[in-house]
Amino acid sequence: MSDQAQRLAALHATAFDAPWNAAAFSDLLSGPGVFAIESADGFILMRAVADEAEILTLAVRPDARGRGEGGRLTAEGVAGAVERGAERVFLEVAEDNASALAVYRRAGFEEAGRRPRYYARADGSRRDAMLLTLNLTGRLP
Repeated sequence: MSDQAQRLAALHATAFDAPWNAAAFSDLLSGPGVFAIESADGFILMRAVADEAEILTLAVRPDARGRGEGGRLTAEGVAGAVERGAERVFLEVAEDNASALAVYRRAGFEEAGRRPRYYARADGSRRDAMLLTLNLTGRLP
């Protein structure tokens, strides 16, 4: 297992109630087109294949939130996707994740659909996954 997979898993555990383990990160990182951009306070994990990219996860340490780190990582991830030939980026986010939605909306993502009751919560409730997309065609140099 790589040191990177272990670092990402440890940081992910600080940011999410149901974190991914190091084995999951190791599997993802070994896949085609997968790349991570790390900082001291967070990371973004993406996959770019052909002309599409997907944000697999974005994690920011709770004590570093509200300082623009999510936006910086998103911008760097989108730039990395463009370098790899992506013309569109997509992701899924829980409808009740207001801070993540704010980051993605500021970056220009728009809602393209929903997966009803996709995310299960500890209290037994379920939340829709919002499918967001960012068209890069008009943004490319």
